[in-house]
This record gives sequence, structure tokens and C-alpha cells, in this order.
Amino acid sequence: MSSTADHEFMARALRLARRGLGSTDPNPTVGCVLVRDSEVVGEGWTAPVGGPHAERAALAAAGDRARGATAYVTLEPCCHQGRTGACTVALLEAGVARVVCAIGDPNPLVNGAGLRALGDSGVAVEQGLMEQGAREINKGYLARMTRGRPWVRSKVAASLDGRTALSSGQSKWITGAGARSDVHRWRARSSAVLTGIGTVLADDPSLDARPDDDGGFVQPLRVIVDSALRTPPTARTLSLPGEVLILTTTDAADRRAPLEAGGARIEAVEGRPRCNLEHVLGRLAELEVNDVWIEAGATLNGALLEHGLIDEFVLYLAPRLLGDDARGMFSLAPLASLADSLELSIDDVRRIGPDLRIRARPGTVLPP
Repeated sequence: MSSTADHEFMARALRLARRGLGSTDPNPTVGCVLVRDSEVVGEGWTAPVGGPHAERAALAAAGDRARGATAYVTLEPCCHQGRTGACTVALLEAGVARVVCAIGDPNPLVNGAGLRALGDSGVAVEQGLMEQGAREINKGYLARMTRGRPWVRSKVAASLDGRTALSSGQSKWITGAGARSDVHRWRARSSAVLTGIGTVLADDPSLDARPDDDGGFVQPLRVIVDSALRTPPTARTLSLPGEVLILTTTDAADRRAPLEAGGARIEAVEGRPRCNLEHVLGRLAELEVNDVWIEAGATLNGALLEHGLIDEFVLYLAPRLLGDDARGMFSLAPLASLADSLELSIDDVRRIGPDLRIRARPGTVLPP
């Protein structure tokens, strides 16, 4: 049975894991705290790809004091040789006596083998402490490993009457500066920012992340779903640092060449005349994308929603009304009755400046 101290040290490990958000992809972000005789002797979190995992960072900080210690780790230690050595080996060599793990790692290369290796070598192993908090941090990684598709968040900024732009298309700015800063923090912690060609043509968005505190994040992959390759070679997003991937269904060389010359990577996906959105997300999973942040218009958002491909909504609602002729959030087929409506489960509501931010999930979507 876990003690109060166990909960305190695991909470500390979870706080450390959050420091890696936006910088560890495609790896999960993990926190580790080493405790001996009720004293923290070492701690760490996952470094960017190629750097030490959380356990190795904590062991390096602890040195000889790790012998006989308890390791609190937010994800099952790895047991395979990758870019770095197996963390289970490092824990055993350091003489750690006990490992308390929040959740297992569903990666087929681990999937329980890490904890078994520790237990078989005489280390006391416990799993499940503060599981929900650990899953929240690594939703995208867990989703990619368990279902072969990233965790998809759709961001929408709207008025209180659910309108995203005037009928003319004007939408800057519905929400306030605080909400826009929050969007950049979400972009920075995402693996990819995805939009559709309609938004590119209408708004010429940058799609890059510009958080107030950069925190060492890696610019997310910028993805444009563009079946006919209508993206202008002069699109602003092509001129910014970071990668741009355009997914299409056409092989028109005359349209590809100027975009590739502008720095875009172009790949074909299935679907005619529009890109198959399931294949789009499947391809992103193959590219080791964990979290996708959608910034798109009503057409793409509606298509994703109708195909059951949105896992979470991040809705920013401004205290203003735009009226009936303004544009809505989602382009959906008409409903015959209220019973056909999509029910949401609200996870969080908070005020950001004058605006509200609501995080909600479709009723059929459960965290991985």
C-alpha cells in the first residue's frame, strides 16, 4: 500500500516530467526521483532525443547515494538498447532497491518487460501510483503506441454564440492576448500543428510556436492537408524555421516543384478527391508524431469530427456575439433530432483573461 510519502515523491516526479513537454518527441516525457532514508538524493527528467532518460539523469545526480534507494518514475523503465542504454540495467547497476512506477510502457519493446527484469533481479516493484496524472502527460505517446494514431486536439476560438469569424472571413482577433499566448504554449508542446488548405488560402497562418517562455521546446512539424496542392509557394509558413509537410492526393509535378523548392516535404496519401483523414493520421503516427494540434476551419474540423478522429477539444470562448450570419465551428450534416447530437465530456474550464478555455472530449473518447 502506498504511503503519503510515496504520493509526495511521485507528485514530484510528475512535475519533473512536465518539464520535458515539447522537447522529448518521439519519446515520452518522464520524471524520476530517487529517495533514500526519506531524502531526495537525485532527480531528473527525459532529455531531448539522444540525451539521457529520466532514470539515468537522476542516477547521475545521485551517484553512490542511489544504492538502496527507491526510484519513483512516471513511466515503466525501458529495457532495450536504443539511442541510450536500457534504464533497467542502469537502475540495477546502481543498486536501487525499490521502483515505484506510475504506468507501464505499451511500447512493444517494453510492455511490462522492464518491470519484470527489475523484479526478477530482486528489486521491489510497484505500479499504478498516480496513474491518471501520468497518463495525462503522455496521452499522445500512449495513443500512438496503443492504437497507431496520435492524440488529436482541435483548437477553436469562437464567440459565445459559437462563431469563429464574420461572414467576410474576418477573425482577428476574436479572443484576447492571453488566450493567444496559451495557444502558442499548446503548439509548443505538440508534435505537429495541422491545418487544411482552406485555412492556408484564407488566413496564410504561420503555424509555428512562439510561446512567451520557449523552455527549450522543439518547433512542431507543420502539416497541411492539401489534396490538390493549392498551397502557394509564397505561403508564410514555408519561410519559417522548422519542417513543413504537405499531404496530398495529386502527383502534379508542376505543383510539387515550387513547393519543394520552398522547403516543403510533400507526400501522397490515399483518398480521392480529398485526403483520407484516417490515413493522414496513420502516416503521422508512422513519422512518430505523438500529439497533433488542429488549427483549421469548419470544413476540416467537421470532417475529422464526423470520422471520430478528434480526441479532445480546446475551445476558447470570447465574451462577444457575432450573430447568425457569422461562420460556425464545425461543418456537419443536419441532425434529425437532438438524440443525434454529439455529447461532450468537459474535463476543465478556466478563465484566461476575459476569455474562457474549455477542454472537452467527445463522449465516446477515453484517454489511452
